[in-house]
Amino acid sequence: MTSTPASPVNRLRPRRSCLAVPGSNPRFLEKAQGLAADQVFLDLEDACAPLAKPDARHTIVKFLNEGDWTGKTRVVRVNDWTTHWTYRDVVTVVEGAGQNLDCIMLPKVQNAEQIVALDLLLTQIEKTMGFEVGKIGIEAQIENAQGLNNVNAIAQASPRVETIIFGPADFMASINMKSLVVGEQPPGYPADAYHHILMSILMAARANNLQAIDGPYLQIRNPEGYRAVAQRSAALGFDGKWVLHPDQVAAANEIYSPSQEDYDHAELILDAYDYYTSEAGGKKGSAMLGDEMIDEASRKMALVISGKGRAAGMQRTTKFEIPEA
Repeated sequence: MTSTPASPVNRLRPRRSCLAVPGSNPRFLEKAQGLAADQVFLDLEDACAPLAKPDARHTIVKFLNEGDWTGKTRVVRVNDWTTHWTYRDVVTVVEGAGQNLDCIMLPKVQNAEQIVALDLLLTQIEKTMGFEVGKIGIEAQIENAQGLNNVNAIAQASPRVETIIFGPADFMASINMKSLVVGEQPPGYPADAYHHILMSILMAARANNLQAIDGPYLQIRNPEGYRAVAQRSAALGFDGKWVLHPDQVAAANEIYSPSQEDYDHAELILDAYDYYTSEAGGKKGSAMLGDEMIDEASRKMALVISGKGRAAGMQRTTKFEIPEA
């Protein structure tokens, strides 16, 4: 590990909806500020034509410094280390707007060394510019077989790493998957062709207290298709998904948030467990909440749901009542 934050950094920011915005398009950069996405990432990679990348770096710096990104996680996706653009992407953006930047997203990560290299470069820039060392996080995008094979080492490569992201389009191409529709099941395979990939990313993330983010769904005029793919990863436990169009933002925020019923129930479990394990509640290791037995395992499960609900700004509609003696 190459750097340690000088003070605690929130590595578990809300990321239900992660909006991709071309860094070379000022109109889109302006509009993104008013959308209800948890995270906005300004893209220097696939959404930027090669000839547009140098100017896009400076456009991104301007919008990070002058825009109103209140309530949003601010991320820039740079080009991957196999290109000649990466170091200049990082240097220009971080030197110019590092104090208004939360994370750098690194695409096509194949091994831990690529994360370490980015960490070292960020540390040098932070020290040179007088920024807080370690404050800027790293989001690692897994987009090929080698990256997936090394995902555990990637997740452990730096204390800056906040998320592991699935990049479905490049991944599908890298393994020769027989499909041209990103995120959809390939014809002829009766099960979920993405289950192993998603679970591998999820396990690496959870083992290292990181977030797991699902990648884009390219058919932006197919809202039901987006919801179906998002519900798949949300059911597994993913924290959020990319959105490529404003119309996808509300769906992502809904799907990766608990239902009101589940959120209320989780908060009731936490209150009830706190009471029943207290002196006043009889110091019990387990107890009944209505028709349900709750214990320490129930508390841990409830913490997950309540944490997601609180991060989403949800308000509970029920209250735990201490039972009459």
